[in-house]
Amino acid sequence: MHRRPVPSSVPVPLLPTVLALLAACDASSGPATTIAIDSAGVEVVTSDPLNSDATCSLGAEPIFRVGDDENDEAHWFSSIRGVGRLSDGSVAVVDRTSAEIRIFDETGRHLRSMGRPGEGPGEFSNPWKLWILPGDTLWVGDYRPWRYQVFTASGEWVRAARLDPVYPNPTRQGGVLDNGISINTTESWSTRRDDFSTPDTLVVELHDAGGRMMGTLAYLPTSPVGRIQISEVAGLVRRPIFAPSVFADARGGTIALAVGRDTEVRLLDDAFRLRRIVRWSDPDRDVTSADVQAWRDDYIERRGGRNSPEWDERDDATIDPEVPAADEFPSMSGVRIGRDGRLWVLPYQRPRADRVRWMAFEPDGAFLCHLQSAQTGLTTYEFGEDYWLGVHSDELGIQTAVMYPLHTPAPADAPAGSEMP
Repeated sequence: MHRRPVPSSVPVPLLPTVLALLAACDASSGPATTIAIDSAGVEVVTSDPLNSDATCSLGAEPIFRVGDDENDEAHWFSSIRGVGRLSDGSVAVVDRTSAEIRIFDETGRHLRSMGRPGEGPGEFSNPWKLWILPGDTLWVGDYRPWRYQVFTASGEWVRAARLDPVYPNPTRQGGVLDNGISINTTESWSTRRDDFSTPDTLVVELHDAGGRMMGTLAYLPTSPVGRIQISEVAGLVRRPIFAPSVFADARGGTIALAVGRDTEVRLLDDAFRLRRIVRWSDPDRDVTSADVQAWRDDYIERRGGRNSPEWDERDDATIDPEVPAADEFPSMSGVRIGRDGRLWVLPYQRPRADRVRWMAFEPDGAFLCHLQSAQTGLTTYEFGEDYWLGVHSDELGIQTAVMYPLHTPAPADAPAGSEMP
């Protein structure tokens, strides 16, 4: 992780201009979507998804699937790290182990591959993440150090965009906008890391299409970090139980910023202006001692019990009573901007609760639906207007790139019985 020290005496702002705007906004919520415009012209859209039964769903069967033929090198993946759909319906898949980008048509037929291990033009040290820009230009992250390798859909290498200053490790969050500006993040750390009292910071930075630093977009406070001693000379650094995460995502012409302790996402345009704040209600988030005990018990079970041969002093430190718990559950554990401009938010999975469902918000901020899916073992990489694209991992860890049709509620003015395809 690329870290930059921040003295503990220096306060870390969270988008000061945004905070000033929030003070002037109507934060009310109710069963219907409400819209408020603050004095700076920023639209605040507030919904109540918990009281909505609107659902969207994935089809019962995938409409695209590749990666389960071990007799064909092109159809066998060791470690998928990026999936994206091109304008003609073909799908690009980034395989980390082979350091290749493989293109498949809609039927799953392998068309071509690009990239290979190495340090030269069009070669990868460690391919990681994929963005598809207008004209089907493929931007693929690569490290160390972090850079973007740019290809055409036909397989031609265009250039490498190396970040300046250098990022030794991958960007933790972010993305590439349609104009080629990349949003990259690095974690700055406090000098006080022993008492779980001082938060770290996620620094969100902007780089132009050539990788040159344009400036800092935001400082997002992450949860505090503390150290639990596991021996006379070693300690385990960890965050509190139920610590919230922070999120920065970018796609198309939209940047999403969120702090997991809040029930809102801030949306900026490609000129880095705050345009919309999407809020939702989630009133019951208090953490109880029973929640904490359930988390610790579940951890012990996942590790096979205290008598498991895999159990060691790090596990003891993880469930040590000195590790504090947050007072509230985080509001979310994931944020994605869809290819169609929708906002997708994954609520936080609380201990022993029903499986959480992605929430979708329209580009105008209005709540759309909860995503229903009977499938398991799926990792989301991309939401489209009418499709979901990602990776399925089976019980043996075998990965396949899969696409499912996405069915969304019909617009309010659509004929009865109709739905979006």
